[in-house]
Amino acid sequence: MLSQLSNILRITELRQKIVFTLVMFLIFRLGTHIPVPGVNAAVIEQLFTSGNLFGLLDLFSGGALSKFSIFAMSITPYINASIIMQLLTVVVPKFEQWAKEGDEGRKKITQITRYGTVVLGFIQAIGMAFGLKAAIINPGFASIFIIALALTAGTTFLMWLGEQITEKGIGNGISLIIFAGIVSRLPDGLYTIFEYVSAGTINIFNVFLFLIIAVAMIVFVIAIQQGQRRIPVQYAKRVVGRKMYGGHSTHIPLKVNQAGVIPIIFASSVLMFPVTIAQFIDVPWVKTVAGWFAWGTPLQTILYALLIVFFTYFYTAVTMNISDMAENMKKHGGFIPGIRPGKPTADYLDRVMTRITLAGSIFLAIIAILPNFVGAATNLQGVYFGGTALLIVVGVALDTMKQIEALVLMRHYQGFMK
Repeated sequence: MLSQLSNILRITELRQKIVFTLVMFLIFRLGTHIPVPGVNAAVIEQLFTSGNLFGLLDLFSGGALSKFSIFAMSITPYINASIIMQLLTVVVPKFEQWAKEGDEGRKKITQITRYGTVVLGFIQAIGMAFGLKAAIINPGFASIFIIALALTAGTTFLMWLGEQITEKGIGNGISLIIFAGIVSRLPDGLYTIFEYVSAGTINIFNVFLFLIIAVAMIVFVIAIQQGQRRIPVQYAKRVVGRKMYGGHSTHIPLKVNQAGVIPIIFASSVLMFPVTIAQFIDVPWVKTVAGWFAWGTPLQTILYALLIVFFTYFYTAVTMNISDMAENMKKHGGFIPGIRPGKPTADYLDRVMTRITLAGSIFLAIIAILPNFVGAATNLQGVYFGGTALLIVVGVALDTMKQIEALVLMRHYQGFMK
């Protein structure tokens, strides 16, 4: 492993990319400690230590939300804008045309996504400022506007930072910013475990059990994230002029978890809505209904799992056009052995994808609700492990390692992934 790491450091281009990415991480971490003007951070910290939901939101911002810094919204508005644009690409013909135009079309879609990020960020910032009005030192229209402006500027800067990492660094910049925010909370989690042990609340057996579950979950996530069903495809020989094309075999890799973490984000957003609304409505029956949807209750857990299964199928169906896939295979003389080209191929791929998606959706549901059971089994209630955070960390780490591996192999060195 040491010799393989030395191969990485020996490549000047790759070394510069890694150093640039680490510098961008440092800037991101410094920004999480720059407070928004006119806010009492102590009041907000008390609020975010009182609930699992707020703690989860704070996890993705790398602690910036509990400090109410300029990066408090993290990169969430950009993710929302990207998801909306991805869904609109399937619905709006103009966007679909741009998606097929190559680099020029992608640049137009990226530009609209940036504008959408600013608009969504400003709307979310105003809502956040109103929701945390009790923490504003001098509440008023001017203060709320300045706070919303500062939060929007912070998100826009993070978006730019992510694009710089993608262009000049290593890996996907937006994903790496979320990755850095989640990983930065690891020392706090370890310190919480140490406090539990020191206070005698838990014993070494609980810590050991937590470590075993954590390692098992990581292995499970890696196995499913890398899992795929390979559909064999044979291309018939074609003679064009004096040259012969085709006649080779390949495969279509259908991932088990085709939807990624999007279904968990959708499901959690839907279930957070009644709880969020109830915070601003002082009506007894509304508070009672919101209590049913509180984080970790039986009803919330069951609905959470069912919504994840539903959104996994929904997002996979929206993003994967199986009919186009079968048509393109037919145009290029490709066919699945034993399956006729055209509609029979599309039906076969749809049937296979439906079965794979079932396994992927159940996997996502288990990973999402497992933290509730881990906390109950180990008595570690203040340490969040699993769900979206684990999927993001593992997924980003695997993608970044693959990019580094590709750059290393391009320079004729032995890679480090076996």
